[in-house]
Amino acid sequence: MLDATITNIVDAVRGYAHRLTGADQDYDPLMNLIGNGRFVLIGEASHGTHEFYEQRAEITKRLIEEKGFTAVAVEADWPDAYRVNRYVRGVSEDPTPAEALLNFQRFPLWMWRNTDVLNFVGWLREYNDSLPKKAIKTGFYGLDLYSMYASIEAVLGYLNQVDPEAAQRARDRYSCFDHFGEDAQRYGYATSLGITKSCENEAINQLQDLQSQTAKYLQQERQIEIDDFFYAEQNARIVRNAEHYYRSMFQGRVSSWNIRDRHMAETLDQLVTHLDQHHQPAKVVVWEHNSHLGDARATDMGSMGEVNVGQLVKERYGNEAVNIGFTTYTGTVTATSNWGETAQLKQVRAALPGSYEALFHETEQPQFFLNLRDENQAIVGLRQPRLERAIGVIYQPETERVSHYFHACLPEQFDAVIHIDDTKGVQPLDRVPTWEMREAPETFPFAL
Repeated sequence: MLDATITNIVDAVRGYAHRLTGADQDYDPLMNLIGNGRFVLIGEASHGTHEFYEQRAEITKRLIEEKGFTAVAVEADWPDAYRVNRYVRGVSEDPTPAEALLNFQRFPLWMWRNTDVLNFVGWLREYNDSLPKKAIKTGFYGLDLYSMYASIEAVLGYLNQVDPEAAQRARDRYSCFDHFGEDAQRYGYATSLGITKSCENEAINQLQDLQSQTAKYLQQERQIEIDDFFYAEQNARIVRNAEHYYRSMFQGRVSSWNIRDRHMAETLDQLVTHLDQHHQPAKVVVWEHNSHLGDARATDMGSMGEVNVGQLVKERYGNEAVNIGFTTYTGTVTATSNWGETAQLKQVRAALPGSYEALFHETEQPQFFLNLRDENQAIVGLRQPRLERAIGVIYQPETERVSHYFHACLPEQFDAVIHIDDTKGVQPLDRVPTWEMREAPETFPFAL
């Protein structure tokens, strides 16, 4: 039985929540909240929930069609996403969305190789194809830094085409990484223990060498040359930052987390600078986990010294940035029990009492949107810090409180929240017999 205070908050949320019914105008209040914002950060409470991907895509379509957004930047590796970018902009040889997604071969496959992403990529290609000839097409970009070795190959591939001598210099520098069989974590382990010297200087020097040749490589300043150079430069930047990240993995979570999120925020800034060359301020939608896009200062993360993309973007762009979180009470999720395993469809336990998710469940509204910038009874009631759930690529129901919950002040964490009470796991493109409902031993910390 709920106490009087909780009952009052539940009643207030029920009264102010905008119910989502599947109608075209469901997100009109959200579009009004976004207004002329340039950055819309759309989270997810797990990396494997169909409704989060589906609704995020529907919101993004409206932002592209109605508000002129021209980039979707996601929690994925730059080279993998750039293949999709070339496809949706009609400059690749991939004939289908499924082939454009083939570069996503690193665990977790289902995070970007699922039917919801496939459908969105197909829609984005069709939308771009329908535009007038000289219109700016919407691109698809990755913000993450796990692709150290793939990015090395991309830098070498670019230089082989435009400057063979520079390619040889790059090859000599990057040979420092050759001793680890393209195993970035093995590299990080060996260098952090002093077993072998780091390749930090080589990575930095190669980035600087590439940047010093900008004028030479962009003599004609054709857009395709500018894009190709930007792609290569960003890959060189990834090698530098990923080298630092993998060394830091064995020095503590806070250090590696901050390096990764600062890299993603830096990549977003670089992308905006690049897109602004089209003579109008770029507008970007960002897709990442709630833990990356909700303001870290409003959560346990901030008290531990962690920063995230949401905080960094808010600090830099203020009210030009709007961040949106998702929550769910129960259902299923595509996840694994241990790192590196194949996908499973797992039951999501009912949210813990006292959590935001449990409170939203008590409204008896299946799906709703709540503007957290409003000043009303509902928002005042939600300002008391509560538990909030985060499921990454690993879900551990047996240790759920420790593995998947943290304290947050939701109205300070997000500008808006979308609650979907009962959700389903995403459908992987790479379906295997293990993608079935089962409970396995849980031993690994959740990963986001």
